[in-house]
Amino acid sequence: MAAYLQWRRFVFFDREAVKEPPGPDGAGGKPFVLPSGIAVCDSGRGSLVFGDILRQIWFLPRSLQLTSFQAYKLRVTHLYQLKQHSILVSVGEDEEGINPLVKVWNLEKRDGGNPLCTRIFPAIPGNKPTVVSCLTVHENLNFMAIGFADGSVVLTKGDITRDRHSKTQILHEGSYPITGLAFRQSGKTTHLFVVTTENIQSYTLSMKDYPRLELDTHGCGLRCSSLSDPSQDLQFIVAGNECVYLYQPDERGPCFAFEGQKLIVHWYRGYLIIVSRDRKTSPKSEFAGSEAQNSDKQVLNIYDLCNKFIAYSSIFDDIVDVLAEWGSLYVLTRDGKIHVLQEKDTQTKLEACKSMLFRKNLFEMAINLAKSHHLDSDGLSEIFRQYGDHLYNKGNHDGAIQQYIRTIGKLEPSYVIRKFLDAQRIHNLTAYLQTLHLQSLANADHTTLLLNCYTKLKDSSKLEEFIKTSESEVRFDVETAIRVLRQAGYYSHAVYLAEKHAHHEWYLKIQLEDIKNYQEALGYIGKLPFDQAESNMKRYGKILMHHVPNETTELLKILCTDYRPSGEKEGPGMLEGKKANSEEFIPVFANNSRELKAFLEHMTEVQSDSPQGVYDTLLELQLQNWAHEQDEQIKEKLHNEAITLLKSGRFRTVFDKALVLCQMHNFKDGVLYLYEQGKLFQQIMHYHMQNEQYKKVIEVCELYGDQETCLWEQALGYFARKEEDCKEYIAAVLKHIESKNLMPPLLVVQTLAHNSTATLSVIKDYLVNKLQKQSRQIEQDEQRIQKYREETTRIRQEIEELKASPKIFQKTKCSICTSALELPSVHFLCGHSFHQHCFESYSESDSECPTCMPENRKVMDMIRAQEQKRDLHDQFQHQLKCSNDGFSVVADYFGRGVFNKLTLITDPPA
Repeated sequence: MAAYLQWRRFVFFDREAVKEPPGPDGAGGKPFVLPSGIAVCDSGRGSLVFGDILRQIWFLPRSLQLTSFQAYKLRVTHLYQLKQHSILVSVGEDEEGINPLVKVWNLEKRDGGNPLCTRIFPAIPGNKPTVVSCLTVHENLNFMAIGFADGSVVLTKGDITRDRHSKTQILHEGSYPITGLAFRQSGKTTHLFVVTTENIQSYTLSMKDYPRLELDTHGCGLRCSSLSDPSQDLQFIVAGNECVYLYQPDERGPCFAFEGQKLIVHWYRGYLIIVSRDRKTSPKSEFAGSEAQNSDKQVLNIYDLCNKFIAYSSIFDDIVDVLAEWGSLYVLTRDGKIHVLQEKDTQTKLEACKSMLFRKNLFEMAINLAKSHHLDSDGLSEIFRQYGDHLYNKGNHDGAIQQYIRTIGKLEPSYVIRKFLDAQRIHNLTAYLQTLHLQSLANADHTTLLLNCYTKLKDSSKLEEFIKTSESEVRFDVETAIRVLRQAGYYSHAVYLAEKHAHHEWYLKIQLEDIKNYQEALGYIGKLPFDQAESNMKRYGKILMHHVPNETTELLKILCTDYRPSGEKEGPGMLEGKKANSEEFIPVFANNSRELKAFLEHMTEVQSDSPQGVYDTLLELQLQNWAHEQDEQIKEKLHNEAITLLKSGRFRTVFDKALVLCQMHNFKDGVLYLYEQGKLFQQIMHYHMQNEQYKKVIEVCELYGDQETCLWEQALGYFARKEEDCKEYIAAVLKHIESKNLMPPLLVVQTLAHNSTATLSVIKDYLVNKLQKQSRQIEQDEQRIQKYREETTRIRQEIEELKASPKIFQKTKCSICTSALELPSVHFLCGHSFHQHCFESYSESDSECPTCMPENRKVMDMIRAQEQKRDLHDQFQHQLKCSNDGFSVVADYFGRGVFNKLTLITDPPA
């Protein structure tokens, strides 16, 4: 029970008398006065509705233009205006005696200028005439309840506007007058509250037989009950002289100790309106206390039950009723005047009461007041801030931080943080920062500060709770949190965050640099997508190779062949694996040659198209191992591996590099193989010459001398320069030079003249054979010269004969068909004759003899060839430069006629 005497009083309403509207002449300002005799009233649908004792019903719209119509012949006793329908229900009398009639009016339809009356029926419970005490109608037009002074309640169910579609029955009978009725609709459930002067009941109308429940054993007077709105959960309000009680359909709720004789009770926009008799007056009414004497003073109080204060209080003279319409309250007094109570706007109300509340430190009331009046968040935040400042100045830091927390989102966090940076208040700061993160309003600095608070407090449980939120609830900057936790030494928490939120770089950095858990880091990399796994292996590969070489090598093998994250399930929809460039990971093995060799050999086996750098590095590694190996068997094995690698054909494009590697490590077989592949025969022979391997020199000449003839000449010069006895090798070289005629004898003699051990006997056979061969050649040449001279002489004689004497053609047979010649025939100066038809058939030219033409063409071709060769200057220069006997080359070209111009016999005379 709450005593209202302790409630604060405010003036949230402005009181003003309703005045008449200005007339045509502009005059006005007089108080508006209703006609006399007003007995009942109600409001709704944009009008105030009045009923008088002179049978009239009056309508007062906002324009204050009164209208009326005659509803009864005697008087109007009750009115009920529905709020959602233009339906008015009235109770009145048409004749003397106790014979009340209920009329239902449709205000939207007219009958002769008056509202249409859609239904009339007598308001009599059974056959006992009695006075109607109260009336209520359900907004859905399906229920109407009428209370009587004899304690009866008549319920009309169905369409209350029509006789046919409704049913009337007596719902309640008792011995105490009915003073109040109210329908309560909750979902599909309908209740009817019935209050008498001595008790309160509720009926459930949505159930069969309308079950009844008695709620209390005391009642109230007429017009001293009302139904609240949803802000008070549609509770039924009953105002007794000592207290005001609130009821649910099945139980009694809270009560408030508002003393004084209650005359009128209404509910308006969350306010409870009570009109009670002023304590200075004492007269009392009959059973209801509603009929007061004209001299009575009455107090109108407007209560805010939620915030427990009085929003308005004022004294009036003899209030008839209080109506709510057009967003205001209208108080009708017995003298016919109307007073309007206009509620102030929220900002004005708050400004009016805020100073007083703040001055008296009643911040909670100010907050509740602001909330109930739906003050915006900025205004509420300012109240919370001032309340927090007040508590902070009093030393109540726990309470202050709770108020500052309520300002989050409006008040700058730094305002609060600066107040609580003291180490003794760190737990308050922690609470504030936690809420800041929960509302996703924290920045990286706030996250850093909160984590530092946790670490200073050593509150591991709170720290874990903060960082182990679900993915959808992360309200902080993860990277900042990881960095702070790492600096504070909370490595496990930092690793957890990094792994959960896929900050791979941070995870690996902490595992490798702080925790030194290399195995975990390597396993984590194996679970990453290809691109991230590749980049992290390049970054941390050397560290991992140093501490876990075998596992790192295996991961690199997978990464460079067919990589799939280790946690990925295999299946038909699995993507094809990716592979990295193995050459880029060679620096990872800087100090791990054994693992490097295994990695490179694996790559060359499973991936024949590996980058060239892989093969180059593998060759260099094998040659290093071969050069430093002491065990002969292992050395032989390494030798074979290197040769096999060289023969794999992967070094054609990098021949020079492979050759340099073999030379650096003195790998003879590799050098010779590469010389052979590169057709560097002179280098092969020079290699054997440097090692004084005479037989190898001869073998090289025999193998490659046909491809490069100068090898024999170089071999002869090499043996000629040797002071030791090399007669055997010189003889072999001379034999080949003689057989191939590679050098002039004079040059051979000059070459061997430098060798003091080479005597004439060494070249005796060579010189004898050479001289004999040249003698034979001279004899053959002289015979050929003699033959050419004789033939030339003969041809010249024939030419002279042709020029000086006639040519007699004595041939009797055709030179083609050998038949006897017949005219016409063709004769040539060469002595051949042909039938004309034979000549035309076989001859290719009219001016050439078919029989001599083949031989003539040979000669002409030779002459043309010589003519063409005479112009091959570059060829001549090349042969002259490369030949050991330049004189023979010049003689050869001179003999071909290079140096003179030949005149062909086919040329026309000049």
